[in-house]
Amino acid sequence: MDVKEANQLSPLNLAWIGDAVFELKVRSFLLSKTQVSRLNVKAKKYVNASSQSLMYNALEPILSEEELSVMKRGRNAKSYTKAKNKSVSEYRHATGVEALFGYLYITGRDKRVEELFEICKEVVYDKEKQ
Repeated sequence: MDVKEANQLSPLNLAWIGDAVFELKVRSFLLSKTQVSRLNVKAKKYVNASSQSLMYNALEPILSEEELSVMKRGRNAKSYTKAKNKSVSEYRHATGVEALFGYLYITGRDKRVEELFEICKEVVYDKEKQ
């Protein structure tokens, strides 16, 4: 999909596909590093609003203007889903991260997805050390 078409999509649509992209990145990363009985537990450390909110803060200063705009559109989108067990702020930041990953994926920027996912992994690693 070209950038113009991607920009016409709702940020919640971007977040919907981005959620799947991010989940697949996490699962692929963990597959050979974790016992099968622990995969879901480990994956939840990456795919949750608290961690993704921290990822938002880590990614924000290094994004291009275009990427930042997409992430903010996702963050500011009016969601019809209530935040479960997390603050509205964390949930919105998580939606922003997912929108960014969705946008990069549908515009064919796989290398950038990889670069940003590396940063996201570091965020979870740092969070676990605390």
